[in-house]
Amino acid sequence: MRAPQLRVRGIVVVPLETDGAIVGTLAALTTSTAGPVLLRASAEVARYVSSQLELAELDESRARLNRAEVRALRAQISPHFVYNALTTIASFIRTDPVRARELLIEFADFTRYSFRTAGEYTTLQDELTNIERYVRLEKARFGNRLNIKLQIAPEVLSVVLPFLALQPLVENAVRHGLGGKPNGGTITITAENAGAECVIIVEDDGIGMDPARLHEDLDDAHQSGAHVGLGNVDDRMRSTFGDDFGLVVDTAPGEGMKITLRVPKFRAGIRV
Repeated sequence: MRAPQLRVRGIVVVPLETDGAIVGTLAALTTSTAGPVLLRASAEVARYVSSQLELAELDESRARLNRAEVRALRAQISPHFVYNALTTIASFIRTDPVRARELLIEFADFTRYSFRTAGEYTTLQDELTNIERYVRLEKARFGNRLNIKLQIAPEVLSVVLPFLALQPLVENAVRHGLGGKPNGGTITITAENAGAECVIIVEDDGIGMDPARLHEDLDDAHQSGAHVGLGNVDDRMRSTFGDDFGLVVDTAPGEGMKITLRVPKFRAGIRV
């Protein structure tokens, strides 16, 4: 049985816009003369579709930014860490080949995780596991001058956060906090259950720095700042969870540094 033929008597065409540019059109057909009701309804639908297109573009631009910043972070890890790690491993090849082999495996596992290509997010447990690899490699170089304490609530280990969000904070503590302290010191990582959030603190008892200088470095982080890793993590936390979830840094000369970040336990679209 043939479907009845509908005769179109009216059509309303409304532009779809994003950022003031027309990216398409929405057409509404009617079997009667197009009236004000259809005009208003078409305009409302077009506004809704346009807003959804803008949101989709925003999400995509944020995703591109996050991917670009992770690539920048990997580029920073390479020159500052890889050379020292390989030099340390080489120094053990003759004197302690077993230790050299263990460190080489640690280095391989660290780089495999740090340079992985899958996913923009990771779990707190995986991030902490990689930090422990990093610290073992650095301890081979610093010896007893470098210590680490972990105080982690088991219930927050599955919390999802941006990939490589914590490792740069620990690397900053080693390089800028304890590296300039003759007797070294201790890095303490705390992760607490705080209702709908997980509160993570990375603290060192190193040399600290002038807060004003730190803010200048963070403002210039994407160009040449010494604390490029901190600025990178701050940007990605804000991009992922909102401006209320940036890094909070407490420091002063001779007083070490304390970095706090809050991570929502659940956020739509954020998963490993």
